[in-house]
Amino acid sequence: MSSRAQWFAVAGVIGALTALLVTGLAFTGDIAPVGVGSAAPEFAAVDLASGRESSLTALRGDVVLLNIWATWCLPCEKEMPSMQRLFEELGPAGLRVVAVSIDDASPEVVQQWVTERQLSFAIWHDPSGRIERLYQTTGVPESFVIDRHGVIVKKIIGATEWDHPAQKALIKRLLAGEASEATGAAPGGG
Repeated sequence: MSSRAQWFAVAGVIGALTALLVTGLAFTGDIAPVGVGSAAPEFAAVDLASGRESSLTALRGDVVLLNIWATWCLPCEKEMPSMQRLFEELGPAGLRVVAVSIDDASPEVVQQWVTERQLSFAIWHDPSGRIERLYQTTGVPESFVIDRHGVIVKKIIGATEWDHPAQKALIKRLLAGEASEATGAAPGGG
């Protein structure tokens, strides 16, 4: 083998090892898989009602329905009325509904959308998409039911009817302090 061929072989091996190292580091970062049974990642975002930053940490001790959505998402719009009905029914019992808009539009545009639909639960705004990445969502809407200890007990990919008896039963059990049951990720269903 000529010295030139040896040089190319060594360079190829070094390049391959570098690529493996970089790829390995990318997959072993501090981001753990997010799913049922895992701790809900902590975050902060602007609460559109107050204009101030709010955090998931401040809700520890409460049962939380976290919904990640966007104004341009038709399935998101479709599920919002059922989320509002659920909030009206179980909010007084302690359910916190937090819908995080990932729109890159201004807060005023998102707030106008919310006002037109008469939504009274918390709407937070994260135009950077940080929360979307933190929760490793695959699209919108995507929702997480989080127990009082900050553990995800249900993940739903896609729109769902939040005031369906199965959804309400789970949340009522959590509000009553009954043990959480991991219900898995469900595409848009109960």
